[in-house]
Amino acid sequence: MPIPDDVAGLRREYSDRGLSEDDLAADPMTMFATWFDEAREAGLYEPNAMVVSTVSVDGQPSSRMVLLKGFSENGFVFFTNQASRKGAELAAEPRCALLFPWHALERQVRVEGTATVLPDEDVAAYFASRPRGSRLGAHASHQSRVVASRDELAAAYAEAEAAFPDDVPVPEEWGGYRVSPEVVEFWQGRPGRMHDRLVYRRTGPDPEAWRAERLAP
Repeated sequence: MPIPDDVAGLRREYSDRGLSEDDLAADPMTMFATWFDEAREAGLYEPNAMVVSTVSVDGQPSSRMVLLKGFSENGFVFFTNQASRKGAELAAEPRCALLFPWHALERQVRVEGTATVLPDEDVAAYFASRPRGSRLGAHASHQSRVVASRDELAAAYAEAEAAFPDDVPVPEEWGGYRVSPEVVEFWQGRPGRMHDRLVYRRTGPDPEAWRAERLAP
């Protein structure tokens, strides 16, 4: 396969917007809320899109994009099929990583933490808020499993439509997670690749028990 000659030269110079220690909030979730609001106000496409990285029992990492569905001082929330690859890996090893790639703002947020399963009532409340098509799709798709064809998926969706003409219940294998952060890094691009990297590390169980420090880019 031919490789484009200009791949190595693809680069851009970042602005001098910068991020200083004085810009930081007392805790990372407050800081994240500020940056998240700025991402929304900037009109970024799906600012709640995040990469979730997990690891298998034999040490094989894997990553995929999901949508953040809530956050608080307790962590970051997302929903998925718990029988999927990420669900199986989180069941065996709940430590995981998140990445918010806000390229248009020359920013990224990196999170390392531990995922815990959300209570059934939280899962049911969110599932009921989803569009009907998404609820049916959750029944039709057994995420990460091999299917013979697109037609097989279409047939499974049609079966779900027929089975649930009114209310669509939560599938047994569907659920949610909260990732409680231990490390949260705020990355801001700077000229000359001298980027700002300010990272919070948890120092205790108190919601405000964090230490912030600067990393070399």
